[in-house]
Amino acid sequence: MSEINYLAAFLIGLLGSTHCIGMCGGIVGALTMGLPENVRQSSLKMLPYLLTYNAGRLISYTFAGLIIGLMSASASRFFQVGSFPVGGIVGGLFMIALGIYIAGWWQTLAPLERLGGHFWRLIEPFGRRLMPVKTLPHAFSLGLLWGWLPCGLVYSTLAWSATSGDAVKSALLMLSFGAGTLPVLLAMGGLAEKLQKFTRNNKVRYVAGILLIAFGALILTKALSGGHQHHSMETMGSDMTEMQH
Repeated sequence: MSEINYLAAFLIGLLGSTHCIGMCGGIVGALTMGLPENVRQSSLKMLPYLLTYNAGRLISYTFAGLIIGLMSASASRFFQVGSFPVGGIVGGLFMIALGIYIAGWWQTLAPLERLGGHFWRLIEPFGRRLMPVKTLPHAFSLGLLWGWLPCGLVYSTLAWSATSGDAVKSALLMLSFGAGTLPVLLAMGGLAEKLQKFTRNNKVRYVAGILLIAFGALILTKALSGGHQHHSMETMGSDMTEMQH
């Protein structure tokens, strides 16, 4: 099931990348403004800066996944209350919310973005000090900071990854998500336009949303059936103990 989760995380990043363009596209534009004109006019010369920036961003996502995974692992008892699988249910609900969000039917993740905005105000001044970007270390540092931009898509994927109850799995889920955002954010010229047109297509968004909702329903069904089975086995064990007495 882990492989399916990583694929789902990748697809969330890929199909939600139109949201990334809206939030990060301006940042990438600001990243290029401080570079020499001969670099800005060459896609080949620009590529190292884009790769370095996005490497920093993905490291931030992975690190956030690792932190939330460690926290959820240490608080694993909260993810299973008796026979009630809290973690699986929360994960399924977040996946359904993501599906609705990516399909564009309802801004289910807006409250998460508003919440993250308070944290971002503390970090944003450090990003301003790195502008304009003129070196690769500057681009990498900016990527590390902008990886914490208040984004409901990132936050909800992070919350979903926390339900794994494992630091490494949580980190890998966030890395898979980040990898999904790369094609659109790295693409330049005509290819970027084609990718943006594809991900903004309503039919593509609807199909992606429905698939994620179905996956969320599968997670919920598995969690609830697992909890019911666990409860049934406990009941059977109690009955056998009573019969022996």
